[in-house]
Formats: sequence, structure tokens, C-alpha cells
Amino acid sequence: MPGFWDDADTAKTVQKQLGKLQDVIKGWENGWDALDEADLLLEMASEEKDGDTENEVAASLPELETALEVAELECMFSGEHDASSAIVSIHAGAGGTEAQDWVGILLRMYLRWAEAKGFKATILDVLAGDEAGTKSVTFIVKGRFGYGYLRSELGIHRLVRISPFDASGRRHTSFASVMVMPELDDNIEVEIDDKDLRIDTYRASGSGGQHVNKTDSAIRITHLPTGTVAQCQNERSQHRNKDMAMKMLASRLYELEKKRQAEQQEGLHGDKKGISWGSQIRSYVLQPYRLIKDHRTEVEMGNVDSVLDGNLDMFIKAYLLWAK
Repeated sequence: MPGFWDDADTAKTVQKQLGKLQDVIKGWENGWDALDEADLLLEMASEEKDGDTENEVAASLPELETALEVAELECMFSGEHDASSAIVSIHAGAGGTEAQDWVGILLRMYLRWAEAKGFKATILDVLAGDEAGTKSVTFIVKGRFGYGYLRSELGIHRLVRISPFDASGRRHTSFASVMVMPELDDNIEVEIDDKDLRIDTYRASGSGGQHVNKTDSAIRITHLPTGTVAQCQNERSQHRNKDMAMKMLASRLYELEKKRQAEQQEGLHGDKKGISWGSQIRSYVLQPYRLIKDHRTEVEMGNVDSVLDGNLDMFIKAYLLWAK
């Protein structure tokens, strides 16, 4: 196209969009190639009555089925930022130490899910609990469609179990909130005035002896007009922590503005739901019975251990269909 490279910013955006489309096309082409190969092998095995080749084809079918399920899910990702990486924050709600332990359980669940999906997950900030567990944690899930998958997890998650912190062995209910934001592309600009920011440095928490624990490299940035806070302590240098905290702040302000606009357009002026009873999107019941239920889609699973080990795809797929 004549003059395409005259506008460097537009050309860069188009190239990025083209790269994403090529990834999708390549995935479909690889799937069709694998299917054609399996079909050809099966035909040969049938003609020659070759049992070993038939077994080889049968062994390849689960992988093909998984690839098809992934492709089916990705067809549902039509949101503006679905292809982006995801920034996820988990905060303990009602339930004290029990709720802080619940944050750690959810973190492990999401990290295992990300690992199984081939995403790279990195913890950016963590605030330890007073006695045990974690008050809050923020991590980034890097990879195509990270946000598309994980936006299904936005909301309040409720846990019911016999608390390991209760000597009387009583059943406890605790809550944690999960916030999910897209990592914004470089071509999306969020105006942030320097005079609206307060930047604090502090010493990173974690096991002793590491470089990050010996210097005030951790950064906390507060956007004064909205009270929005972003902080990062993962990187070794204060400069890199500041860059990451600014990216997190931009994503949060962007989502805040989108939510404000949606509320104005739809007239949604109801009270914000607290991190407590009645506002949960999903319940994880370990006692007196074992069941995980998503309250939006009504999908249930009795294999609690499998879900807490990261097997979330059933809930994610049901949410995407429900949201459509």
C-alpha cells in the first residue's frame, strides 16, 4: 500500500494486528495438517490391517481434541483486549487469617493453570498476612489471550471448609476478591499527570539475603485523584519496578474509566458489592460436602482437588458462552 510506512505508529499497530492474525491462522493450519496426517495413517492402517499404526493414530487423538478445544475457546475472544496478557490481583476479604490463607490457595491455582497453558506467570507484588497466608498479591500472566481467559475470574470467590487455624475444628466461610486487567498495548495512551502521583519507595518483602531485600527498590505509586494504588517489588532495580508499577497503574485507571463510562451509559448506580457473603461469583465448598459451583453459569464440579490444582477450563468455557 503506497504511503503505508509514512505513518510509523499506524504501521506498527497494523503489523502487531497482522502478527496476531497470523498466529491464529498458523494454529488452524497446524491443526488441519495434524488431522490430515492422522486420517492418512488411519486409511493406510485399515488397508494393511496394521494394529500398531492404528494405536499410533488413537494415541494422537487426545492431543488433537485438546487443540480443537483451545481453538474453540479462542473463537470466543472478541473483546478489545482479549489477546493481551493479564494483570491479576487477589485480595483477602472477610475471614481474617482464614481468608488470607485462601488468597494463597487461589494464587497456587492460577499459577498451576498458567503453567499448564504454557503462559509465563510472574509475581509482581505480595503483602504477607499477619499470622499466615497472604493479604494481597499481584501477578502478571504473559501470553496471547491471557486476559481473554482470565477475565472470567473477575469477582468474589468464596471458600467453605474446616479451618486449619481453628483448634475447635469448626467450619469457616472466607472470601477473596480477584481483579483482572489487561496489560495495555504501547499504542493505548492513558494520560497521567505527574503532579497527580505520589511515589513511595520501600524495602521489598520476602526471604532474606536477596538483593531486593537489601535496598529500597520496591515502588508504590498512588494516583491521588482516584486513590488508585499500584506497586511492584519483583524486579531488582528501582527503575524497572517503577516502570512496571506505572503499567499496572495505567491498566487500572483505564479499567476504572471504562467502568465509569459503562455505568453512565447503562444507568448502573447500585452500591458496590463488598468482599463478603452474597456477592460471590463462585463457591468452593470443602465441608460438609465437596463441590465447586459457579453462580453465574450454574456449572458445578465435584472434583475439588482437580480445580484447585488449576483445572479451570470448564468454568472458563462456560463463562465465555454465558457472557456471549
